[in-house]
Amino acid sequence: MNVFPRLFLPVVAAALVLGACSHNPPPKERPMEISFPLGTIRETAHRGSDDLLSAGLGLAGLRATPAAFADPAAPNPVELRRRAIQTAWLGIADLGALGGFGTVYGAVPNVPGREFQAFAHALGATQPHRVLAQIPDSFDTKTRCLIVTASSGSRGIYGSIAFAGAWGLPKGCAVAYTDKGAGSGYFDTASNTGVALDGTRAERGKTELEFAPSGYASDAGVAVKHAHSTDNPEAHWGAHVMQAAQFGLAMLDRAFPDAAPFTPHNTKIIAVGLSNGGGAVLQAAGIDDAGWLAGVVAVEPNVYAPHVDAKKKDYSVKTEVKGNNARALYDYASEAALLAPCALLDAHFSDVVATLAKLPGNTIASWSTRCATLHSAGVIKAGDAKAQSAEALARMRADGWEDGALATAASITAYDMWRAFGVTYASTYTRSGVGSMPCGFRFDAIGADRKPRAATPAERAAWWSDASGIPPGNGVFVSESAPGQGPDPSWKGISCLRELWTGKSDAATRLHESVQATQVRLPRKDLPIFLVHGAEDGLIPAMFTSDAYVAWLRANKQDASYWRVPHAQHFDAFLAWPGFGDRYVPMLPYAYAALDRVYAHAIEGKPLVAGEAPAAAPRGPGALEAKHIALP
Repeated sequence: MNVFPRLFLPVVAAALVLGACSHNPPPKERPMEISFPLGTIRETAHRGSDDLLSAGLGLAGLRATPAAFADPAAPNPVELRRRAIQTAWLGIADLGALGGFGTVYGAVPNVPGREFQAFAHALGATQPHRVLAQIPDSFDTKTRCLIVTASSGSRGIYGSIAFAGAWGLPKGCAVAYTDKGAGSGYFDTASNTGVALDGTRAERGKTELEFAPSGYASDAGVAVKHAHSTDNPEAHWGAHVMQAAQFGLAMLDRAFPDAAPFTPHNTKIIAVGLSNGGGAVLQAAGIDDAGWLAGVVAVEPNVYAPHVDAKKKDYSVKTEVKGNNARALYDYASEAALLAPCALLDAHFSDVVATLAKLPGNTIASWSTRCATLHSAGVIKAGDAKAQSAEALARMRADGWEDGALATAASITAYDMWRAFGVTYASTYTRSGVGSMPCGFRFDAIGADRKPRAATPAERAAWWSDASGIPPGNGVFVSESAPGQGPDPSWKGISCLRELWTGKSDAATRLHESVQATQVRLPRKDLPIFLVHGAEDGLIPAMFTSDAYVAWLRANKQDASYWRVPHAQHFDAFLAWPGFGDRYVPMLPYAYAALDRVYAHAIEGKPLVAGEAPAAAPRGPGALEAKHIALP
């Protein structure tokens, strides 16, 4: 059962909520009342050489090497914001010379306007989530469009700017963001410092902080909100999105008092998100009983749908109801961490592995030791290396993995990303605080001797703008109190993480309870939903997520528009890698196109007709052209 109440809005907003549900508008609407704890609101203007969408960098500046801070140990809020926006763009979009951004699709115009930012609290949470409203000067007070979004992955507040901001701001929509209880506001236990509202570092107790854990030792390393909040924020992602929407409406009241009030009745709210952000907006759809949302666009969503029994078929709906293969992220990620290094040595993946082996920093040379470890542990039975990889591959296929997803999972495996995700999610699902992460893991700055050390002032100062929200990266690494030994040293920690899913310990029970609390609820039947997923997504495989969600909807006599895009994977940013962009098309064009269609339906009243998924085709060694994306 989801621990977050389905109706989270208090009585003070009841009249507004009832007005949003009614077919007839209330005689007089009141300004939006914030119905949740909210900290100080910081308002900033961004015009001229600065703007909302790129902090004045434009497309050329976003592509360039990030400028150094004038004082690396103490960058100012303007520098930090500019770097954070650039980092968010580079983490999501393919801005490479061959990628087609700015020519085939997408643009980065200068969008002047204002930002409003604060720390908000979901009901029962010990730590805040950051909310941000970007309101362009060109906001259309007649059309009244609000895009509400959640950051992808565990990224900071600008994590969805390349999707939601790039589409909404130039169109005259306001955009409201939430970091959904994750983000890059790292807390350093050695210096007792965290991140203030303006992005600068501050000591605990001196000002409001994005994340301030409790009960930590001064040598507990680096604390990360997604891992160490003890709140299981994923169970509240839907509420985070709805609070961001409410914040956005309230800030529109502040920005345009003569046109106020802005309410769900007179302002169209479209929820959009990518990856974890996509999961968040689908969670929001499931708790939107009041009818605030006019549409939802979820791209590559990390969504955990209830299971549908394949034996139960309902022929009263147009599409035959089939069983689904719904799996939680922790389940398939911990399985991949265990088996994928061996399975991907099968000859079936030799081409993609050969391409990845040319890139620096990969771990492919060590994969053969995993096959031997799996055999020694009795996980696989085959005795020779070739048969071992074949058996590991057969195991993954039997558990629902498709070969296309496995091929792109090779990139995630090559850079040990499964372990990074597992460490963070194991901590959040077991509600472990800093210093008590499962399996002996912790986050530290690491010295040349491979031992934990104190982070430097310059490293700490850049965490908020540069970090992705999940270590390793930006001087913070995953370390272990008792590292594994032998030829496969990561086995000890990875097998422990997997045991949290397959075992029956108290920690495993807590983890399963937390994962169950993230399962989505059915949206209201009249809510337009558009899903877009890469058919070869190896991080959030479509067969476990979007496919399963749509099958679950159909089993409940509901449906959604859905594009399962061929030759598309999860990370557009990876397409700039040598040899990688040759094989896959970017996802952002389809995300923008889906939003175009939902906007036309919600705002202009046009029918929402998705049609078949576009017949995308890889670009090969040349530049991307419109024919490769094949949008109608």
